[in-house]
Amino acid sequence: MSTQRVLITAGAGGIGRAIAAAFLARGARVFVCDIDSQALAAMQADFPEAGTAICDISSRDAVQGMVAQAVASLGGLDVLINNAGIAGPTAPVDHLPASDWEKVVQVNLNGTFYVTQAAIPHLKQSAAGVIINMSSVAGRFGYANRSAYSTTKWGLIGFTKTLSMELGEFDIRVNAILPGAVDGPRFQQVLQGRADLSGRTLEEETRAALATQSIKHLVDPRHIADLAVYLASDSGRSISGQMLNIDCDMQSN
Repeated sequence: MSTQRVLITAGAGGIGRAIAAAFLARGARVFVCDIDSQALAAMQADFPEAGTAICDISSRDAVQGMVAQAVASLGGLDVLINNAGIAGPTAPVDHLPASDWEKVVQVNLNGTFYVTQAAIPHLKQSAAGVIINMSSVAGRFGYANRSAYSTTKWGLIGFTKTLSMELGEFDIRVNAILPGAVDGPRFQQVLQGRADLSGRTLEEETRAALATQSIKHLVDPRHIADLAVYLASDSGRSISGQMLNIDCDMQSN
């Protein structure tokens, strides 16, 4: 069983919650932060052994306090899962408010930087430190009408590659997971945004999304969690600087 000490951002719902549950099931000590207080309360009720904190990762001060709290609760840090991110609006670049662009960049890129920078000194003290950044298939395809989201997810690829080079000498491995269309409320919101913009129905947008995949179903968050657990395990000790797609063989957007 695992005795890893794991910090997961946006860990109270969706993919983050699935990852937290998977690590807890393997005996890890887990601390999750989230901006959603109701989701955190539900997390505490279902997994009382997990540590929790409300945190807006777009605030550097909030992040520094949260990471310090997590490390104190866990007794150190072995694994950082940078899962927090926002989808942003669905709109063409020439109609995208600058404030919306800036908000997505602030959370998806700056927030990930803040958390990682605060966590690195603690990961360097681990015998086998791990960072996993949650990118997206939007980090390898251009996405019409999703410029802010796609740009930040591409940015996380460069961040991952750079971190793997900088931290390898400390035996810290860094990888990115690139999910495709993941089953859950967030993807349904994305599909609804596409439908509102295109004039097509939600069902038509769903069929169009799956048409680009050779396997015609949405990705189960539990499978993403299994991949994260594997990458953080001893079996993943030789994997770093990699972009791992889990997208039912998506060929385009």
